[in-house]
Amino acid sequence: MNTHKRVKSARCGFSLVEVMVAISIMAIAGSALLWGVSGAMQTTDDNLQQALALGMAQQLMDEILGARCHAIGSDAYEYPMGASPWEKSGNGRERYNDIDDYNGLRCSPPVEIYGTAIGTGDDSGGLRHPGFRVDQDYFQNWRQEVNVFYVNAGDFSVNLPAGSRSDYRAIEIRIVRDDPDSDPRVLAKLRQVVSYVPPL
Repeated sequence: MNTHKRVKSARCGFSLVEVMVAISIMAIAGSALLWGVSGAMQTTDDNLQQALALGMAQQLMDEILGARCHAIGSDAYEYPMGASPWEKSGNGRERYNDIDDYNGLRCSPPVEIYGTAIGTGDDSGGLRHPGFRVDQDYFQNWRQEVNVFYVNAGDFSVNLPAGSRSDYRAIEIRIVRDDPDSDPRVLAKLRQVVSYVPPL
């Protein structure tokens, strides 16, 4: 009777092989779960960056569209386009007064109209309270790019060659993130066509 009880109690435990198989299954399931969570977090971070970049691009587009088509007293078909030395000598873009001034704009890290880093300015040339500022390292590898082109009057998707002019201009804005481990990544891109209507 004692022999029978010993055999029965020996069968209630797990063998070393069974324990190793169970641990292996748990390790595979755990790594698959962690891989899925990591992928979801990366997707969430990518979506956040794209949303921020789109808002940044739209804010810059609104700023440009609020400017004159051309400077007072200057030619509406100015070429080459770009800011004058006086316009560039401001703290930021506060002296830009017409659309062509923004052509060739490159800001890394991105800045607001008064030259303060995005997320730190108070929209008057000063700084926000420190508790309301964005961490400056967040946008460190980001870049704002603006190009302005004359476009074909019959097909706005066609940029005219250098030196050619029309009544239509395309404003292109790109928000790019420079990644030291890979190629630059375009987070947001906007294109808007505006027209010049000559006075009668």
